[in-house]
Amino acid sequence: MDAHHARPQAVPPPGGTRRKAAAAATREWLVVSSSGGACLEEVGKYQVMARTGLPARDLRVLDPHLSYPSSILGRERAIVVNLERFRAVITAQEVLIPNSKDPVVAPFVRELQARVSDSSEANQACDIDGEALMKEASGWPSSVVPSTGQKDASEASKQNNGISTGENSGVPAPPPLALCKDHSMKKVLPFEFRALEVCLESACRCLEAETLTLEQEAYPALDELTSKISTLNLERVRQIKSRLVAISGRVQKVRDELEHLLDDDMDMAEMYLTEKLMSQRLAESSLSRVHENGHDHEDDNDDDDDVTEESRLGHLFLRGEDIQSDPGSSNGSFTAIKPNIEELEMLLEAYFVQIDGTLNKLSHLREYVDDTEDYINIMLDDKQNQLLQMGVMLSTATVVITAGVVVVGLFGMNIGISLYNTPTTPEEVRKSDMEFWATTFGTIGGCVILYILAIGWGKKSGLLQ
Repeated sequence: MDAHHARPQAVPPPGGTRRKAAAAATREWLVVSSSGGACLEEVGKYQVMARTGLPARDLRVLDPHLSYPSSILGRERAIVVNLERFRAVITAQEVLIPNSKDPVVAPFVRELQARVSDSSEANQACDIDGEALMKEASGWPSSVVPSTGQKDASEASKQNNGISTGENSGVPAPPPLALCKDHSMKKVLPFEFRALEVCLESACRCLEAETLTLEQEAYPALDELTSKISTLNLERVRQIKSRLVAISGRVQKVRDELEHLLDDDMDMAEMYLTEKLMSQRLAESSLSRVHENGHDHEDDNDDDDDVTEESRLGHLFLRGEDIQSDPGSSNGSFTAIKPNIEELEMLLEAYFVQIDGTLNKLSHLREYVDDTEDYINIMLDDKQNQLLQMGVMLSTATVVITAGVVVVGLFGMNIGISLYNTPTTPEEVRKSDMEFWATTFGTIGGCVILYILAIGWGKKSGLLQ
């Protein structure tokens, strides 16, 4: 066979490479259900996306190998939580934790299971009865669906969910309550808020513990530095200040994220996953009832439109949102929707106050560090001034001694004068000795007088203290 017609040989697929890629594409997730049970699952990225409805960019926030700032993202079917080392995907029925084997995350997982299981036991102990609930909470006005074309869907929703409609619009519905056996009304937080509360509590507790540890190390080190300035103490304070800046930035980011959520009502409304799921089931139930009634095709289309509107209003119904209609519109169209996010707002405000208190502690510590630095700089400036004064005094003494050296140099010249004549008589010897000592003490006294005058002038003029 010619080389031109020869078939190329097939290259065997790199099985090892594919297996490695498949292993890299899947990740071990800890799934905590609404009943408190937990299990490990090997789930790929696309499976998680289909399971939670999250885009790929939100899953990258949960990657433990990447560094993302703290964030809380509310999506259609899930809440993405990235607070410090606590990362989770919260849905209406389960929590997915990617880094469950992290020793820091282990207490968070135990707390989450305990909190969810306790809430599940509390819910089982309470018998939820819609009619009894509305009878006990009769002081709450009912919400309204101001559309005449939605009568069938409204009746279906009332039969399925025990929600009664009134005649006055813009009045909030009662919050979700549980009627217990002791006839006490207890407000039950949705599953996603209980899980979010555990995430916030764990993050705040972790930051609070780091802040407390830093305070216990910082204040003694700063006090020791003020009493004794040394290279070791300065290095300790430098490391403490670096840690202080890092922790302050992390706490500030968590505080900014909570503040951003509190300022945006629609973002908080997006986090009501359980109620959105209930409204979806309400719409499906209403749609099935409409199809069971056997209406003709045209009526079915009209009812489908009504059910679509009912599904949107059902979510508002369950949320207790204020609906404002356009008075100039004849079909009762809605112009503004004010979500009722009181539960989530109170939850976020509680942890906002806690994280703000932690930030205030760090701010006080930073002010103490700055004050210590100012005090150290003042002390160093004072030492420097003392060294400068000593230098001035030594320079003055050098100048004065130089004047004496000049006198000695004058007498040391090799020039013949009568003073250098060798005495022959005792009287001349005595006179020569007196002249020598007079010259010596006169030179020394003159230098001392010049030094005293120079120092006195420096103090008088303010150059020396």
